[in-house]
Order: sequence, then structure tokens, then C-alpha cells
Amino acid sequence: MSDIVNGLGRATAYGGLGLVLLVLGIVLVDVLTPGKLGRQIWEQRNRNAAMVLSSALLGIGGIVFTSIWTTYEDFGKGLVSTAAFGLLGLVMMAIAFWVVDLITPGRLGATLVEPEPHPAVWVTASCNLAVSAVISASIA
Repeated sequence: MSDIVNGLGRATAYGGLGLVLLVLGIVLVDVLTPGKLGRQIWEQRNRNAAMVLSSALLGIGGIVFTSIWTTYEDFGKGLVSTAAFGLLGLVMMAIAFWVVDLITPGRLGATLVEPEPHPAVWVTASCNLAVSAVISASIA
């Protein structure tokens, strides 16, 4: 029975950390794109903004999953590792966004929240998932 209680405690801690990292991902995408992200997605039903946010959330979720899956035996070290890799993923996604913005015409953030579908959304979403895959592969 104590194993179950111990597991529930660890799951709660990792779940809480995962939620914090996901919220930070939402804030990051909101900062990188003009306007209020929530309004863009829920009120204006902007599919471009939703795709970019979804890819960032899936990417961070993948990093958190991999970090937990390969966690250290030491619970505290596992939590710190998960937080560190999650934050690294967010930073790397922001840098990748900045690089794509530098090498493409126009302002990427503004392009990503245009009401009409834009191919740059797929490039940005793929970049988010690729960064996530690289960070996840480095965890071991």
C-alpha cells in the first residue's frame, strides 16, 4: 500500500511540474506572437495560432514524458532533471523561432496569427516538434 501512496505522490509532483512547464509554453507562444493568444484561438478561432501552440505543448509534453520515463532513481534528482530539460526545451524552441524569423521574410509572429492558413505555421510547428525530439533524445 505504501508503494501506491508513494507512486501517487511522485505522480502528483511530476504532474504539477509538467503543468507548470506547459503553462510556460503557453506564455512563451503568447509572447512570441502578437495579440492575446487566448483571444486568437478561442474567440477568433485562429487555426494558425492553435497549430503553433499545439505543437509547442506536444513538444514540451514529449520532453517531460521522456525525462520522467528515464528518470533517476533519486526522486529529487528526477524532478530537477525534468524541470531542467523542460526549460531547456522552451529556450531552444524560442531560439528556433527567432532563427526562423531571421531567415524568412516578414515577421514570423504576425504571419502565424494571420486569419488565413499559412505554410509558415507548418514549418514552425515542425520546428517545435523537431527541437522537442532532439532534447528528448539527449535525455538518458
